[in-house]
Amino acid sequence: MSTYVLVAEDDRKQAELIRRYLAHDGYEVSVVHDGRTALGEATRRPPDLLVLDWMLPGLDGLEVCRRLRGASELPILMLTARSTEDDLLRGLDLGADDYMTKPFRPRELVARIRTLLRRSRHTAGPATVAAVPPAAPESPAVLTVGGLTVNAAQHQVFVHDRPVNCTPGEFRILSAMAASPERVFTRSQLLDCLTDHGRPVSERTVDVHILNLRKKIETSPRRPQHLLTVHGIGYKLASGDHGT
Repeated sequence: MSTYVLVAEDDRKQAELIRRYLAHDGYEVSVVHDGRTALGEATRRPPDLLVLDWMLPGLDGLEVCRRLRGASELPILMLTARSTEDDLLRGLDLGADDYMTKPFRPRELVARIRTLLRRSRHTAGPATVAAVPPAAPESPAVLTVGGLTVNAAQHQVFVHDRPVNCTPGEFRILSAMAASPERVFTRSQLLDCLTDHGRPVSERTVDVHILNLRKKIETSPRRPQHLLTVHGIGYKLASGDHGT
């Protein structure tokens, strides 16, 4: 049976372009143009993946995503004209697995869909691979790196005794990196910290979590001193003391 993709996009020309590219790649495709129809169609006939525009009439894409995620682990790729980190984080926090900002290249969209579907098939079913724990069993419950403290048992993070609120995904990434200061983690390795409950996530989700963590633990997020990018590889947590 062919893979079924539901496309929810109110721009009819854009929707038809997406449909043609996906059909050319061998997917079965249905197209809807408003949020309520998207929700009804996804409930009536659950697709293998949903391409969901943020700015849908009726119910917007965020609300459709929230309602579907409450009952399903359906892979969702969100399309948005918004590009600020806060907007993108809202979509990811509500359960989107990946996002693309408009305008985008249709071939890249198809490639992203292919990747999400591979991850979905890899993690689906009773043989799901368990998530890699953020720290080895012998690691201490409280990890300290410079002025950063991660209390795994109590799910708490402090920077120089200042509490930092982290989402579950941010906490898992930070815990893994704090357990191995100066170690360079690839995006794929950090992705393992996020892949749980049989639900696929994108490597781009890792980048967004890193950006958000920098806002929370760095004195100057645009010039990070501790949560560093290692170009061409991934990220590391430097062991130097955090400035105030």
